[in-house]
Amino acid sequence: MTTPTPAPASLDDAHLATRRITRLSVGVAVALIAMKAFALGASGSVSILATLADSVLDLAASLTTFFAVRWAAAPANENHRYGHGKGEALSALVQAGLVFASALFIAWEGVQRIFDPRPVTAGLWATGVMVAAIAITAWLVWMQTQTLKKTGSLAVAGDRAHYAADLAANVVVLIGVISGAFLGAPGLDAAAGIVVAVWLFWGATGMLKAAADHLLDRAVPEADRAAITKAVLADPQVFGVHQLRTRMSGQVMMVQMHIDLDAHQTLDAAHAIVVAAENRVLAQYPAADILIHADPRGRTRPQPAIPAEPEPVAAPTGPAPKGPWS
Repeated sequence: MTTPTPAPASLDDAHLATRRITRLSVGVAVALIAMKAFALGASGSVSILATLADSVLDLAASLTTFFAVRWAAAPANENHRYGHGKGEALSALVQAGLVFASALFIAWEGVQRIFDPRPVTAGLWATGVMVAAIAITAWLVWMQTQTLKKTGSLAVAGDRAHYAADLAANVVVLIGVISGAFLGAPGLDAAAGIVVAVWLFWGATGMLKAAADHLLDRAVPEADRAAITKAVLADPQVFGVHQLRTRMSGQVMMVQMHIDLDAHQTLDAAHAIVVAAENRVLAQYPAADILIHADPRGRTRPQPAIPAEPEPVAAPTGPAPKGPWS
């Protein structure tokens, strides 16, 4: 079963957390660029060149995320009645494109150096810089993971994806530097750069899919749909839920549904039932935007040409499973 969508304590808290982590991400990118530029000048390592190029693109991606989460947090206006949440998905698309470009550049440089190997100098400096870069990147990924648990931000998820790839890539680069500087095998240094390129390409593919799902209004995970249905049906006056539709807009979950009520109730009574159902869903998903249409039982309108999401068979009875970064 798919990991449920994180539910922030409030939308304001989520926006504050994303703004903080994006500032940190930009600062880390600047620090890593300075460190790796020094190591490249001292060593001439192609694998350090690869990871330096990647860090430059990381800075561009982090700046994109920095501005995207602030734009996405802007309230709805006359031209964007559903808010600006999709800005996070656009940010993730830009990040994926930058990482693809980085992978191509690094692969090209690696192939060139395999046919024209060059020795790696100042191995101690280069090794020290890469160890420090690994430690800093690991800390940033951990901080981003904590923020994702609170917000579920797609922009932060994209930022973390390429820094997580960087973490593994930096380990490969460290191996390449040690091989070139201390083992007399500069070809391994170039090969390490190519491994980094392949890793980045794979990570960018995942980022692209996540952003596309968001922009194409993919339904939220089944566990969330089941939890929403269970919350609405907790009132015995609600006889059924149908035409449930969900999608994400940034950190806001958009929820629409029809519910079956007693056909002989007053409008005031039906309204009270609908408001209570919305409040039960909001208790679990405080950042949700909910629209419920009441149907008189037995007089449901015909289904639309485009079918609604398949309704879950049953709500989960225990805690939902967690993903590898939860």
